[in-house]
Amino acid sequence: MDRAQKQRVVEALQQDLAGTGCVVVTHQSGLSVAEVTVLRRQVRDAGASYRVTKNRLVKRALAGTPFEPLLSLFTGPTAIAFSDDPVAAAKVVVAYANRNDKLTIVGGGLAGRQIDVAEVRELASLPSLDALRGRLLGLLQAPAARLARVLQAPAGQVARVLAAHAENQGESA
Repeated sequence: MDRAQKQRVVEALQQDLAGTGCVVVTHQSGLSVAEVTVLRRQVRDAGASYRVTKNRLVKRALAGTPFEPLLSLFTGPTAIAFSDDPVAAAKVVVAYANRNDKLTIVGGGLAGRQIDVAEVRELASLPSLDALRGRLLGLLQAPAARLARVLQAPAGQVARVLAAHAENQGESA
């Protein structure tokens, strides 16, 4: 890789990391190409990215980003998973690491601060941003739905009384 290619890689990584909410740093020793392909597909399906990195280049790319405190994590065969959603990358990588011993989580970064392995695993246990939005929307809609049911109840009761009265009129005739 010549100097211009390295510069393009560093710039691309800086752009990716500048708009990222969460970064998970992993060591991947002994993963086969097929295993990495499966992991990449799962990460992509979750709306995140997974990239095998050269430590020197990623250290240059981290300079000036909120994830600069992660520099010490980049030793050995590293790869990073990152996403805009603070939970997506962590969820997929933790699930894969639980199934495959060849992938080890080293740490990560969230909102500009370094997090350790336990915090990455805790982050992975949280519901996704979309799930939280759905819950919030449900909570906001619940009072309106209850109000609609309460307002419809008297009309429904009047209709049932009228139907019962009409039935009684029909039987007596």
